[in-house]
Amino acid sequence: MAPDPGTQPRADRCPTRVVLVRHGEAQCHVDQIVGGVKGCTGLSDLGRRQAAALRDRLASSGELAGADVLYSSTLPRATETAELIAPALGGLAVKQDEDLCELHPGQADGITWEDFRERYLWPGGRDTSFYQPMAPGAESWAVFSARVGSVLTRLASDHAGETVVIACHGGVIENSFRALGHLSLSPQYLLRIDNTSITEWERPRGTQERRWTLVRFNDAAHLSTLE
Repeated sequence: MAPDPGTQPRADRCPTRVVLVRHGEAQCHVDQIVGGVKGCTGLSDLGRRQAAALRDRLASSGELAGADVLYSSTLPRATETAELIAPALGGLAVKQDEDLCELHPGQADGITWEDFRERYLWPGGRDTSFYQPMAPGAESWAVFSARVGSVLTRLASDHAGETVVIACHGGVIENSFRALGHLSLSPQYLLRIDNTSITEWERPRGTQERRWTLVRFNDAAHLSTLE
């Protein structure tokens, strides 16, 4: 006799969905400030409208109805995005995780882009390779990539068989292709990832299955409603 589906663990009955939402436009981007813990001041006016457009889309389409958990990085631009879309996800509470942050910029945090270029890129043609930190105290892209792989793997394991929505950053989404898509760790890929776009990965039923499928990438159809 076949087992009753209702008695099977959820991870054996349902796919695991990891839905990555890039934050709305950041005020630090508008101001051309390196946006780490010190530099990030949340969303711009346009960024809030972008997040509201995504919220309205999700509420209307129901495409993420039944989402189980909502995470964000601890940077204000991501947390604010998560809070704005939460009503369309059943009012889920936002769980913050520092490992979902963008690349940690070290001493470059909070300075202008121009100062960053003058201090850390132009002098002597600074090495900006995969393994070289962008500034003193910063992460290299390799370390950042490993951090993203670790947190996405952990959250997928903790929420097997569930739909996990994560408000995060372009670098996190880019590195998901290495962590879940098993692409090479180098060189750094340069992908266009629009603000509040959706990138979704899915793992089939069964706790032993390790194959992820890219369901969609950079889905930002809702931005067409903005001027």
